[in-house]
Amino acid sequence: MIHALGLGRRGMGQCWPNPAVGCVIVRKNRIVGRGWTAPGGRPHAEPQALAMAKSAAEGATVYVTLEPCAHTGKTPPCASALIKARVARVVIAAGDPDPRVAGRGIAMLRDAGIDVTTGVCEDQANWDQAGFFLRVLKNRPWVTLKLASSFDGRIATATGESQWITGPAARHHVHADRLRHDAVMVGAGTARADDPSLTVRGFGAVRQPVRVVVSSSLDLPRKITLAKTAKQIPVWLVHGPASIDAASYWDGIGAKRLPVEATSPAKVLQALARAGLTRVYCEGGGQLAASLLQNGLVDELVGYTAGLALGSNGRPTLGALDIPELAKAARFNLVETRPIGADVLHRWRRSDYPA
Repeated sequence: MIHALGLGRRGMGQCWPNPAVGCVIVRKNRIVGRGWTAPGGRPHAEPQALAMAKSAAEGATVYVTLEPCAHTGKTPPCASALIKARVARVVIAAGDPDPRVAGRGIAMLRDAGIDVTTGVCEDQANWDQAGFFLRVLKNRPWVTLKLASSFDGRIATATGESQWITGPAARHHVHADRLRHDAVMVGAGTARADDPSLTVRGFGAVRQPVRVVVSSSLDLPRKITLAKTAKQIPVWLVHGPASIDAASYWDGIGAKRLPVEATSPAKVLQALARAGLTRVYCEGGGQLAASLLQNGLVDELVGYTAGLALGSNGRPTLGALDIPELAKAARFNLVETRPIGADVLHRWRRSDYPA
């Protein structure tokens, strides 16, 4: 199952709106097939593993990180494919809460006489599927908030200079994290001030994440990099009331608009979930980051801290937060900390999640 989990993680950021699933087929203590959810979400992991195993799947044990699907969508149910292949046993890490599945896949397998074991490495699988589960159960994606700052929590000097506070190793790691998410999100202020490309670089030809900009009124410059590349790499704009001219411009260059009545963080995330996103990597700016934290919508914090200080007149990582008492501040549990080049990486998860 550990191998299947590792395979499933290869699909993270590549297969939304489907979950990133891994599958390993074993017969007589030998791996005869393996697969993971393909880019775009199809084929699923199980049929890919079965195609590799061929006739060796008969009588074999299948290890899969999520309950096999039981509904017919653009492809037949994976549970049916396993039954047709005449496998002997299926070991499942986590159940699927999607109402179209939710135990039906397990029931189909058992009704066909297949031995089913559940809950193997379930905690690890639940973490891997947290974005998919949040989208199904709470209508929002998993949110990772990335903050790269000086030792005293500043993202730029008083004059606005910010490139580069952290070193090349940290920046490379950021690109790896972008690759594991469905989308990279920034606020309109960051899009205006930094003119970012928000792409994954340094990993060859990969499926690029969606670039998301949150703008209250769609008042974005029309010559920014995101506009110039919108036809090549997806740009989504989540926005409030906008002029006809602005809407027409962004429509015309290939951007996707997701209008919401008010650009509250909850409504923004709901719009992204409806559009299929399961994992979002937020890179600021300070106001957007603060509003996500204020509303309890950050699931993971990733910090890159550099060994320099910029002082109180430097620009802070976060905008204002309404926190009159320490008890009202969101708490996160430390998951990982290690040197990364000349900087320090630290990763935290919400304290109401398992450590």
